[in-house]
Amino acid sequence: MIELSLNRRTLLTGAAVTAIAAPAVISGATRARAEAPMLGAANPNFNRIKLGDFEVTTILDAARAMDGPHPTFGENQEAGTVAELLEANNLPSEKMVNGFTPVLVNTGSQLILFDTGLGGDAGTLASQLAAAGYTPEQVDIVVLTHMHPDHIGGLMSGGAPTYPNARYVAGQAEYDFWSAEERMSGPTERVATLVRSNVTPLAEKMTFIGDGGEVVSGITGIDTSGHTPGHMSFHVESGGKRLLIWGDVANHFVASIQRPDWHVRFDMDKEKAAATRKRVFDMVATDGVPVTGYHMPFPALGYIQATGESYRWNPAAYQFAL
Repeated sequence: MIELSLNRRTLLTGAAVTAIAAPAVISGATRARAEAPMLGAANPNFNRIKLGDFEVTTILDAARAMDGPHPTFGENQEAGTVAELLEANNLPSEKMVNGFTPVLVNTGSQLILFDTGLGGDAGTLASQLAAAGYTPEQVDIVVLTHMHPDHIGGLMSGGAPTYPNARYVAGQAEYDFWSAEERMSGPTERVATLVRSNVTPLAEKMTFIGDGGEVVSGITGIDTSGHTPGHMSFHVESGGKRLLIWGDVANHFVASIQRPDWHVRFDMDKEKAAATRKRVFDMVATDGVPVTGYHMPFPALGYIQATGESYRWNPAAYQFAL
């Protein structure tokens, strides 16, 4: 009994000592961990998937925090109406992040780049290409969904083609509109000036297509005008798998998709752009076709779900890993 009592006392004493010492140990560990430096937010800048026999890589050229979404999105709506929609989707109503995501499609025989980013000091596409395992010299074809500056800004670097071995594909209607001499004054002057410096010098290497035009086998152009007069999207199909590269059909994953009829400041023909959104949304929702959108949240891959009279953006999960 004496030995047993001593053991109990020893155990109780040891437990008390541990209880006293433990806070000191935990506190010390907390202090040590807190001394690790803050590294800042970090996000992946490229994402690669298999699509049949193709590989598709989305690359984040840039991401900008900016005011909005209203009045850029929902230009024909009251600010409070737009704010209500955003808050219902757990988004702030005064600030947004706009991403810029070109797409690479590797068919196995050709490397095809869709849109070229902002270019200059604003874009990072060249370095992101390297991180993803490619060089500009490997790009065989550059395809333009349309000719707004954030899509053609990276065509030239220091006055020379950024992709020296590439040929180019663009919409005929888009090029005809922006290259016309009358665009060099008035509200179209800024974009037309950039087209003249970045696109026109490459025109001899360009193939101009319209609705149904083929880029290569398995990649076909679709007229999705409205955002610009000749805006095009591209249907990609390989091994029975499909993907729509829709460019700027919709530019905000809540405001433009849940309310496709809302006007967007950068849509040149606002009513036609709204009609195009509804047409494209109906198509991809009905057929279950995944999409990549230039301004969708990175990695900019997802699906459109029809929800009664509206639609919803569903980000891709593991669908492409199976």
